[in-house]
Amino acid sequence: MSQIRKCLHFSTTIAFSILVILSLTGFLEAQLQRGFYMQSCPMAEFIIKNEVREAFFSNRGYAAGLVRLHFHDCFVRGCDGSVLLDSTPGSTAEKDAPANNPSLRGFDVIDNAKAKIENMCPGVVSCADIVAYAARDSVEMAGGFGYDVYAGRRDGRISLESDIKKNLPPAFGDVELLTKIFASKGLTQEEMVILSGAHTIGRAHCNSFTDRLYSFNSASGQDPSLNAAYAAQLQKQCPSVNSDTSTVVPMDPSPFTADTAYYRNILNNRGLFTSDQALASDPVTAGLVTQYARNPGLWGRKFADAMVAMGQIDVLTGDEGEIRINCRVVN
Repeated sequence: MSQIRKCLHFSTTIAFSILVILSLTGFLEAQLQRGFYMQSCPMAEFIIKNEVREAFFSNRGYAAGLVRLHFHDCFVRGCDGSVLLDSTPGSTAEKDAPANNPSLRGFDVIDNAKAKIENMCPGVVSCADIVAYAARDSVEMAGGFGYDVYAGRRDGRISLESDIKKNLPPAFGDVELLTKIFASKGLTQEEMVILSGAHTIGRAHCNSFTDRLYSFNSASGQDPSLNAAYAAQLQKQCPSVNSDTSTVVPMDPSPFTADTAYYRNILNNRGLFTSDQALASDPVTAGLVTQYARNPGLWGRKFADAMVAMGQIDVLTGDEGEIRINCRVVN
């Protein structure tokens, strides 16, 4: 009987160990990894960085565009490259939603990188990973801190305009709404404040903020939280609430440099969007704004960490999704 018990105990231990190993293997397979393409496509990161560099030196606005492309991808259906898919006759895709078109840019950079990678490593590198790498490279080009991209994402097959409104933080959002949206993606309120700092680079279309200049719910029609001199400057650039949608203004005085001018602007009531200036209305978020305004190095490091966290939102891995051959269409 003693021998039988030993055998049963041994068998149970082995079975349990196998289950643990299988569970752990499944867990590890579901995770993103640094250097994911080191063996399967070792030139992938170099190719992407080179495409981003060429685009940036032709037009420095590409940096903000590619960072925003990654953000808009991850917040809708996770970081699955769905923002890259073209609309079809029966369905309007994310990229053609009013919040994305015509403001999103950088699709050509992703296409160029994908085409070159496909020539070298067919069917290996996902479009979603290319977007993540391109965003990191753009941050570096703009003078921000570099960071390791954890890769292994797979591409989604669905892209719907209807998913935009309920997932992307709106330009009119207050702290409560912004915090709620970021929390739904697994991000903290502090990470929300940190990632909002991406508005330190790029430009904004007039129609995304002219309600603060002409049709705000106040006696003057102007948002009282907006610096008067700054409002007058913006009114010259955007002369009516229905200003030409192609007209753009810089997000801050240094729109091509990843610095903390964004936070200093907020402290001076010069946040361009309602959602930007709203960060000064809450004691906790206002404290973070002050902290990052005073310490650029701290914000740079935390922004890099927050980008890594954002890049892991609802990713597809393993056998999920696909590796698109053309980022604009499903296989």
